[in-house]
Amino acid sequence: MFFTYLVSTIGLIVILLLVNAIKVLREYERGVILTLGRFWGVKGPGLLIVIPVIQQIIRVDLRIVVMDVPSQDVISRDNVSVNVNAVVYFRVIDPEKAILQVEEYVDATRQLAQTTLRSVLGQHELDDMLARRDMLNESIQAILDDHTDAWGIKVTNVEIKHVDLNESMVRAIAKQAEAERQRRAKVIHAIGEQEAAEKLVAAARELGQDPRAIQLRYQQTLTEIAQDKNSTIVFPLPIELMKGLATKE
Repeated sequence: MFFTYLVSTIGLIVILLLVNAIKVLREYERGVILTLGRFWGVKGPGLLIVIPVIQQIIRVDLRIVVMDVPSQDVISRDNVSVNVNAVVYFRVIDPEKAILQVEEYVDATRQLAQTTLRSVLGQHELDDMLARRDMLNESIQAILDDHTDAWGIKVTNVEIKHVDLNESMVRAIAKQAEAERQRRAKVIHAIGEQEAAEKLVAAARELGQDPRAIQLRYQQTLTEIAQDKNSTIVFPLPIELMKGLATKE
């Protein structure tokens, strides 16, 4: 009886060890294997056999991780306080470094992204944050990618999602935009007046070269006025026209 119990117990232990020894890794997974605490190799995907108790396998996902960077209070170079959040896309390209060189590489990347976001945006003015996000995204990505390279991580993209301002700053920006539109309108109007004056001067110069041209222009103006439904028209009579009539008499 005791012998039967012993055999059953040993058989159960063997089955459990075999079950624990068989590991299946998916296509996007890799296994970092440690033998008695020492790095042994990176295996996968597919079926793996590990020695229970002696060997340990740590699964690493190679897919792109989408990580939200919590909102950060940033003071821009022109002393404007804003609240900024972003999203970071990264993936593990070296499972060995991701496990052996850093503890919890996801949290480490999140903390680094937060500090880098504040540091980079603090070096730029508010206008850059609002109008030059592509440049800022590339700058943050380059810094993150450089620092996480030692962790076996590749930062593929960084996107600034929101730049939130307080109400007083929003009103100030609206006033600034309105003033800028008025300035442009006045400049365009002044340029139009200048061009019109130049054209009038040129036309007067051309008309002044021949008195007959002035008379023709005057008669054309009278014709245009006569097309109105006014019963009485009062107009000045140019001296040049009187001289012309006197000469004909």
